[in-house]
This record gives sequence, C-alpha cells and structure tokens, in this order.
Amino acid sequence: MRRSFSILLCFAILISFAGCRGGNVTESSAGRAFVIGFSQVGAESDWRIANTKSMTETFQGDPEYEFRMENARQQQENQFAAVRRFILEGVDLIVIAPTVEDGWQTVLTEVHDAGIPVIITDRSVSVWDNNLYLTNVGSNFYGQGKKAVDWLSEETRGESNVNILHLQGTIGATAQIQRTQALEDAAANQGNWITNKLYGDFTEAKAYEVMTDYLATTHDIDVLYSENDNMTFGAMRAFDEAGITYGEGGQVKIITFDATKEALQYCMDGKIDLCVECNPLFGPMVKELIEKYRKGEDIPKQVYVEEKVFTSKDLDQAFIDSREY
Repeated sequence: MRRSFSILLCFAILISFAGCRGGNVTESSAGRAFVIGFSQVGAESDWRIANTKSMTETFQGDPEYEFRMENARQQQENQFAAVRRFILEGVDLIVIAPTVEDGWQTVLTEVHDAGIPVIITDRSVSVWDNNLYLTNVGSNFYGQGKKAVDWLSEETRGESNVNILHLQGTIGATAQIQRTQALEDAAANQGNWITNKLYGDFTEAKAYEVMTDYLATTHDIDVLYSENDNMTFGAMRAFDEAGITYGEGGQVKIITFDATKEALQYCMDGKIDLCVECNPLFGPMVKELIEKYRKGEDIPKQVYVEEKVFTSKDLDQAFIDSREY
C-alpha cells in the first residue's frame, strides 16, 4: 500500500514539474510569435491603403510575428477601444497611427502601466511624458510644407497678390498642423500671399463637395495648396466642372502632398505643378526598430522616412510605373 502511494506521489510531482516547465517556456516567448497590435486610422486615402499594405506585408509573412490590425475608420474613440483590447489580449507591442495628436495621455498611460511598449507611426501624439512611447516613425510634415512654399516663392517671385486656396486635411492631425504651419509662416513673410481655407478631411468626396460650393461664389484662385492627393483629385473634378484650367499654363497652380502614382501621372502630364512626397512604406523601418528593441538596443525617439518633391521635369513613365503606391 505504501509502495503504491509512493509511486502515485512521484507521478504527481513529475506532472506538476512538467506543467511548471511548460508555463515558463510560454512566458519566455520561446516557440511563440511576438504579437503586435496595430491601430490604423482608417482607409481614407490611397496613401493610407499603401501604408496598411506596407505594414501588413512586412509582418504577416514572418513566422516570428503575429500581426493584428484594427481599422478605426477615422474615429479616435475606435482607436482607444482597440488599444484597450490589445492590453486585455496581452500583446507584446502596440503600434498606433493616431487620428489626431491630442487626447492620448490617458490611454497611453494605461498601456505604459500594463508594461506594453508603443510605437507611434505616421502622425504624432501630444502627451506630457514622451516616455509613454518608444519612438515616432513617419514624415517631417513641416519639412514637406517648407519644400512646397519654397518652390511657390520662386514661382511667384515678382507677382502682385497671389490668392492661395488652402485645402486642409483632418483638423488636429499632425500632417494638417505642420503643413498648415509651413504655409502660414511663409504667407506671413511674403506679404503678397492671400490665403483662404477649406476643410477637406483628407478625402476626395469632401474636397469635391467644399470646392464645388466655393467655386459657386468665386473663381479668384491662383494656387491650390492641397494637403493630400485625394483632396486634390476632388478639387480637380470641381475645377473641371467649373471650367477652370489648372496645372502648367492653367489659371491655377496645384501643389499636392503624398505623391501617389496617380498624382505623379497627373504631374508628368502637366495637370499638377508640384507633388510633395509623403512616403507610406515604412513597415520595414518599424520592423527594424522593433527588432532593435527586442535585442535591448537603443532606438531614436524620432525617425523620419526619406522623401522628395517632383515637378513634370523630374518624372518619366518608367519611374511612375515602378512606384509601389
């Protein structure tokens, strides 16, 4: 009887020990994918679709990673809900492309308290403690705007009043804030630039709507400064319907941001004067930073992607056809 009891006790101890070993392997992530939760703004533009593709294709083909993405449909509340779900799911890292800069302090504090690192992509967040996120990967939006206004300054040198219609993206988004600031700073220094603003929300449909209404009252426009390509396409459609010419030799000079393949085609064809690139293909850069973090290496607080500007003379069909977005 005692011998049987001793054998059973040994088996129980061995089973318990094996169970503990299994738990330790799971906790150390051995044999388990590194889980990334990605809160994407939405699918409001060609740029955003290309950005989503870059992120998903970078991680989904790698067995070391599990990539979970949630589309916020341009609603910050949806992003908050997604991030909190990621916390409950116990993901290893969260990537956020924020809808707007403000309002992130509380939810990022919750993520920080849960011990989950965060990478901010594309746009920025306005928080009092930058330690709430690891790094910010994306564009120098003010630098983009500066390139645009420097070009426009040369193009309008010696002219009298220059009427600029400023088509703004989502108010409070980093791209909108900094591209707007670049134009306003230049206009304050130029003296002969007169600016009017319309709100296009980074979408073609909204831009077409507000441009159509605006052109019903005035055609006095010399320059369109449009904060993304999709809004530019909506504005061009409104110009066509109003009988307003644009591009090289037209009534209205067009400056657009993103430099998607369609916009570059218009630029080469002379319908858009200046395309300012906003590179969405930073999935590999995000992955590289994550791998450095996992190795315990230092990573910079801000990482900018490489970007250019294009006029028709900078383009040919082979280059446009080779573009990934």
